[in-house]
Amino acid sequence: MNEAPTSERGAQRCPCGSGDVFDICCGPILDGRPASTAERLMRSRYTAFAIGDAAYLLRSWHPSTRPGRLDIDPEVRWLRLDILAKSGGGPFDADGVVEFEAIHRDPRGRGVLHERSRFVREHGHWYYVDGDLS
Repeated sequence: MNEAPTSERGAQRCPCGSGDVFDICCGPILDGRPASTAERLMRSRYTAFAIGDAAYLLRSWHPSTRPGRLDIDPEVRWLRLDILAKSGGGPFDADGVVEFEAIHRDPRGRGVLHERSRFVREHGHWYYVDGDLS
């Protein structure tokens, strides 16, 4: 999915599935506001994949595991995010785990990405560290 202009995205439902509109959900986080929890960061990262914001994905990735670059496949359309479980990751925690499934469609058909993602909070900011795919 290509990134729409901010004015168009802002009035649309957020891709993360929260039910809120983009401007009050993931939009402010993608624009630099710290995520309050590991789950909020995870949802914002899903949204970044859905709208093609590789720069945000790199900024929200912990420097110890961040790749030098990230290419987002434009043929993958992200359809739905389901949070399955979470551990820690609250506003006063130092780390957390969020397990999720992300449903997508690409030229080969429909697929599911199932991951247990690890996050750390440093200096008031949550960062994605890594994840285990299954």
